[in-house]
Amino acid sequence: MSHDSTAAPEAAARKLSGRRRKEIVAVLLFSGGPIFESSIPLSVFGIDRQDAGVPRYRLLVCAGEDGPLRTTGGLELTAPHGLEAISRAGTVVVPAWRSITSPPPEEALDALRRAHEEGARIVGLCTGAFVLAAAGLLDGRPATTHWMYAPTLAKRYPSVHVDPRELFVDDGDVLTSAGTAAGIDLCLHIVRTDHGNEAAGALARRLVVPPRRSGGQERYLDRSLPEEIGADPLAEVVAWALEHLHEQFDVETLAARAYMSRRTFDRRFRSLTGSAPLQWLITQRVLQAQRLLETSDYSVDEVAGRCGFRSPVALRGHFRRQLGSSPAAYRAAYRARRPQGEKPVDSDGPAGPSGPPQSGPVGPPPSLHPEGPVPIQSRRTAAAALSGASSGGGENGREAYVPSRASLPGQRSGT
Repeated sequence: MSHDSTAAPEAAARKLSGRRRKEIVAVLLFSGGPIFESSIPLSVFGIDRQDAGVPRYRLLVCAGEDGPLRTTGGLELTAPHGLEAISRAGTVVVPAWRSITSPPPEEALDALRRAHEEGARIVGLCTGAFVLAAAGLLDGRPATTHWMYAPTLAKRYPSVHVDPRELFVDDGDVLTSAGTAAGIDLCLHIVRTDHGNEAAGALARRLVVPPRRSGGQERYLDRSLPEEIGADPLAEVVAWALEHLHEQFDVETLAARAYMSRRTFDRRFRSLTGSAPLQWLITQRVLQAQRLLETSDYSVDEVAGRCGFRSPVALRGHFRRQLGSSPAAYRAAYRARRPQGEKPVDSDGPAGPSGPPQSGPVGPPPSLHPEGPVPIQSRRTAAAALSGASSGGGENGREAYVPSRASLPGQRSGT
C-alpha cells in the first residue's frame, strides 16, 4: 500500500530554482549507512537503461560528511561529490541513516533545507526519514519508515504524522519509504510519476520486481513494544497481556488492570507506542497463531482458542488481513518449505488442547515473507525488554501516530 497525498498541491507544483535540473538526482551518503539501502537509488537512477525504454537520469553521489565512508561489511566508499553538488539536483535522496539515536551533521541538514526551499524533491528511504525529520522537512506531514523504527520516529518528532503501515508516502515534494525493499517501491513510484507507467514497468522488468506491490507493512509488523517505553506503569499490564494471550480478554480488561478508564488507557497506550491497544492486542494474537501454525499440529480451531480469539472465524479474518492468507494455507506453505523429515515442535508443551500454553519460548522458524523473517519475540522476551527500557511519550499529550484512512486489522471488531 502507498499513500499519495493530495493535500499539498502547492508543494507538488513548486518550480525548481537556480541551477537545479529535474533529471538530476543527488544521493546523499553517510558513513555507517547500510549498503543495500544505499545501493537502491544508485541502481535505479544511475544506470543507463534507455535501450529498455527507461528515460535516463543523471546521478550525483554526494558525501554527507568527510570520508572515507564506511558501510556494511567494513567496506569503504569514496563519493565523487560533496554537499555542494546537491545545489544542482532536482531530487535529493537520503537512502538511510546510520543510527536513529544520533543527530545527522548540521551541514547536511542545511543542504537539505536549502534544496527544499529551492524546489527540489526530497526523498528519505527507510531510516533516511530520520534525517528529513531532523531537518524539519516532515513537520506537519504524513511520513513512514521501517515499522520497527516508526514508534521512535513518532515519539522523537511528534509533529510528524507517522503511519507505519505504508510502504511509502508521497506528500508531493517530500517522500518517505519503509525499510529495504520498500525503497525500490518508492523509486519505481518516482519513475512512474516522472515518466509514466510504461517507463516504470520497463524498469521493474529489468530489476525483476513487481511494478506495484499490493498491501503495506502490516503483514510484517511485530507489535511487541519498543525499547524506549520502559518502566512506565503500563509496562506491567502489557507484560501480563503477552503472558496471557491464550485467555479471552479485551482492552477494557487491560484498562482495569492499569486502574484507568478506557479512554485514558487508549490515549496513554497510543502516546507510548504509537499504536491503538486493540490493534496491538489483535496483532499479538495473530503472531501467536502464526507461531502455533508453524510449530504445532493443533487444528485451526484449537489455534484460535489458544490465541484468545472468540471463534475460528475471528482468527481467519484477522489472520488474512494481517498476513495475506488463511491460517490453513499459511501452514501448508510453511510445511512445504520446511526440510523433509523435520517435525513441528509443539511450543505449548504437554498441555491438552484446552490448556494454557506452557513455558519455554520457541525460537523463530524460517519465514515465508519475501522481505525476510518477521522478528518474533517470545512473550517473556517482550516483557523483559519492556520492563527494562526507558519511559517516553508524545509531547503535550499529542498522539504520535495519525490513523490511516484504511482500517487496520481488527480495528472494527473485537477479539
